[in-house]
Amino acid sequence: MIFDTHSHYDDEQFDEDREELLNSMQTHGVEAVTNIGSSLAASRRTIGLTEQYPFVYGAIGVHPNEVGELEEDGIAWLKEMCALPKIVAVGEIGLDYYWDEPGHDIQKKWFERQLELAREVKLPVVIHSRDAAKDTLDMMKALHAEKIGGVIHCFSYTKEMAREYLNMGFYLGIGGVVTFKNAKKLKEVVEYMPMEQMVLETDCPYLSPVPNRGKRNSSLNLPYVVEEVARIKGISEDEVIEITNRNAKTMYRL
Repeated sequence: MIFDTHSHYDDEQFDEDREELLNSMQTHGVEAVTNIGSSLAASRRTIGLTEQYPFVYGAIGVHPNEVGELEEDGIAWLKEMCALPKIVAVGEIGLDYYWDEPGHDIQKKWFERQLELAREVKLPVVIHSRDAAKDTLDMMKALHAEKIGGVIHCFSYTKEMAREYLNMGFYLGIGGVVTFKNAKKLKEVVEYMPMEQMVLETDCPYLSPVPNRGKRNSSLNLPYVVEEVARIKGISEDEVIEITNRNAKTMYRL
C-alpha cells in the first residue's frame, strides 16, 4: 500500500470533507500519511490529526516563510511536542527565497535552530528548499545534517544537486510534478537516483499530478505518480509502491 510522506490535511481546503476523505484512504490503497506542520498553528492541528486517525503521523516545525513569528518559546514547545509517539520528524524547515519576506538572515537563523532541535530530539528532518539551492546545501553540510537524516521534500533541483543529497544519505520526495510534461529535470533525477532513497509525497492540497493538475490534490492521486515513476525506472508499479513504502517507514523510523 502507498505511504504519502508529505501532506497538509489541516489546510482549510479540506474543511468540508476532511473526515470523509481521510476515512476513505485505506480502501483506496493508501496505508499511511504524514501530515506536515508549516507553522506553530499548523503543527498544533497536525498533532490533532495524529490523535484522531490511527494511520496519520505528524511532522512539526515552522516553514521558512513563517519563521518571522518564531521565538525561543516556540522552539521549546516544539521540543516538548516532539516527544509525542506519532510525531516522526521536524519539518517542514529550510529556506525559501521565492518571496522576499522574511529576510534570508532570519530564515537561516531559524533553519539552523530547527536543525539543531531535530538533532536534540533525535528525529529526521523534512527539508523545504525553493530558489535557495546553494545556501540550503551549504548550511546542511556545515551543520552535518547527514547525521540527522531525513528527506528533501518536493525535490526540484538538478541531478548534480540530487547527487549531493543522496551522498549525504537523504531521501528525495517525489510527487505530482514528475507527471508534468515540462518536468524534464525531475524526470532525469528520478531516472538517476536509486529507488532505495525515494519516497512518495503529495504536498496536498497543492501540486496535483496530471491529469488532475490545477485541482485540489490528495493522497488518492498518488497512483499517477507511481505510474510515471514505474515508467521512468522500468519497473512495476507494485515495486514502486513496495519500495517507497518501506523507505518511508525506515526514514520515519516506524
